[in-house]
Amino acid sequence: MKCQKELFDIPDGVTYLNAAYMGPLLKTSADIGEKALRKKLSPWALPISDFFDPPNRFYELAADLIDAKPSDIAIVPSVSYGTAIAANNLKIEGGQNIVVLANQFPSNYYCWRELAEKNNANLITVPWPEHGDWTKAIIDAIDHNTAIVATANAHWTNGSYIDLVELGKKTREFNAALVLDLTQTLGTVPFFVKEVDPDFMVVGAYKWLLGPYSFGFLYAAPRNQDGKPLEESWLSRKDAEDFTRLVDYKDEYEEGARRYDMGEKSNFINVAIAIDALEFFKKHGVDEISSYIKTLTDYIAKRAKAIGLNVAEDQYRVANLIGINFKDGVPEKLPKTLSDNKVFVSIRGNSIRIAPHVYNNKADIDRFFEVLEGAL
Repeated sequence: MKCQKELFDIPDGVTYLNAAYMGPLLKTSADIGEKALRKKLSPWALPISDFFDPPNRFYELAADLIDAKPSDIAIVPSVSYGTAIAANNLKIEGGQNIVVLANQFPSNYYCWRELAEKNNANLITVPWPEHGDWTKAIIDAIDHNTAIVATANAHWTNGSYIDLVELGKKTREFNAALVLDLTQTLGTVPFFVKEVDPDFMVVGAYKWLLGPYSFGFLYAAPRNQDGKPLEESWLSRKDAEDFTRLVDYKDEYEEGARRYDMGEKSNFINVAIAIDALEFFKKHGVDEISSYIKTLTDYIAKRAKAIGLNVAEDQYRVANLIGINFKDGVPEKLPKTLSDNKVFVSIRGNSIRIAPHVYNNKADIDRFFEVLEGAL
């Protein structure tokens, strides 16, 4: 794969290495979104099929991305919405525990703290592993009292890798549920539900998936598809396509995970943009995208080590996200120096988090280090 910068509206002179914060839209997606927005100028011309056909295509593309069935997918507005569905439908008893990571992203934390408090259960926070192996640290925290493990494929602050296949085996061994937030990796790190077997997986589309804000999807394992949704949307009921009979109330939901869809899932703008973005991933393939981005993060690691900075070893980091660690913290003036030079990254704790995507190349990495080295 070669650099895809021409597909994005990134001006010359801007070095954007911050997909972990917000992914830019493809130019085609922006055009499609604008056309979708203008449909609302003429609602009398809006066919009923637009409520159903685009979401159905989105289900297909999302399922293809993770090797699931379209019926396993629900449309959600956020990760917190998806994790709330999981928390609403997983069983836990007093004295059991829920395992999370230290400094886990809040959308995959608050609901578990509340669930633990509500059920007199324990919230176990796995501390940062000195050996760098998050997988081992999480697995060591799981015991016969563990009811739920909530985690990710990588720690969001610095890309520390978590082996979800091994974690899936461990949770099944102890009959614990596994809930994943893959917002920081899906689309750029291969993931297949049949290998990991999570109970629920949720992703926000606005970062690595190059989609719109306030939009994402939830995977619910077949064993969890008869649960209770957060809201009772008419679009999730049987025969919703017949607008003339909507007051003939139905008890039956659409098949599979559809009951978990958010209300007004047929957002004509967001769905259209998200479809175009997922078509890009289908065209190029996650393996190719991941391999390309890894050439950039490997180059970042090489350049960082050459000037005495610390990064995680290759086996302990994901392909798309890397943290450069400063022993005494990130120099105070460095963030402003970088942004003044139109180099955009994130500061997370004692690390600079660098998140390249397919629109970046090695010249962008060289530009980052040019400014970094000049500031140190």
